[in-house]
Amino acid sequence: MGMMVFVMILILSNQIEISHGQLKVGFYDKKCPNVESIVSGVVNKVATSNKNIAPVLLRRHFHDCFVQGCDASILIENGPNAERHAFGHQGVGGFEVIEKAKAEVEAVCPQLVSCADIVAIAARDAILLVNGPFYNVEIGRRDGLVSNVSLADNMPDVDDSIQQLKDKFFQKGLSHKDLVLLTAAHTIGTTACFFMTKRLYNFSPNRGSDPSINPKFLPELKSTCPQNGDVNVRLPMDRGSGETFDSQILQNIRSGFAVLQSDANLYNDETTRRVVDSYFGFLSPFFGTPFEADFANAMVKMGRIGVLTGSQGTIRRVCSAF
Repeated sequence: MGMMVFVMILILSNQIEISHGQLKVGFYDKKCPNVESIVSGVVNKVATSNKNIAPVLLRRHFHDCFVQGCDASILIENGPNAERHAFGHQGVGGFEVIEKAKAEVEAVCPQLVSCADIVAIAARDAILLVNGPFYNVEIGRRDGLVSNVSLADNMPDVDDSIQQLKDKFFQKGLSHKDLVLLTAAHTIGTTACFFMTKRLYNFSPNRGSDPSINPKFLPELKSTCPQNGDVNVRLPMDRGSGETFDSQILQNIRSGFAVLQSDANLYNDETTRRVVDSYFGFLSPFFGTPFEADFANAMVKMGRIGVLTGSQGTIRRVCSAF
């Protein structure tokens, strides 16, 4: 209990009276004071019948922010060239949850709250569903006016090298520490065997299995994802703790039990390896910031990528249409 209070103090002390550009905590306090409780209510209600909604909403926020910034462009459905149909967004879901939350907000506060802000709030609430940290969401985003499938061509990918991943994060104003922390969002959710085939059966240079996979773990992965098997079979990205928010994903990366190649790559680079190890040192509980607080702050930082504010962009009435 004491550690949780300490984590909350660290998170909130970094966010009190914070504003970034025209984003700020409590942006709608006067115009639509109940917006966060409305979104939270929708997310919690959906969670009673869909236990997988937490990773879905968390992933949606990440995928939105990494293409043109956090502008809800991923929500637009305007034909086959819409951004949401990009290869890099395959498997992203939860569209109906955001639309439901938007409809409930519109009923109370018409054309005041952006879809982009609802996506960000829903992601925070999703983290809470799986015992993750609470953090204040900076809001005041406006919705984008462009949605094009080609704009999602440079999404981080499971086959990216560690340098490619670092470059893609640096381009968004994020550090190597942010890369580790946001990758740790894989502590919840599943992936498909489709993304494991190369790592298990066609890994360069010997075209066998990735040698960094722990020998005790390799048979387990191959049993779940056999060669020429069903590529749609799903497995947890965080072995042993796939439904709870915790730092086990980083411990798995240290021990060779990472599921995704991009996760494992964090331990192949000195700078990212140091960040991973920093949460497991003998004195780490007493010095440095806890993992939960660092993760929350990384989420806030990601939520600032390329935001539209003020008179930029628009406020959509329906999130899927301009």
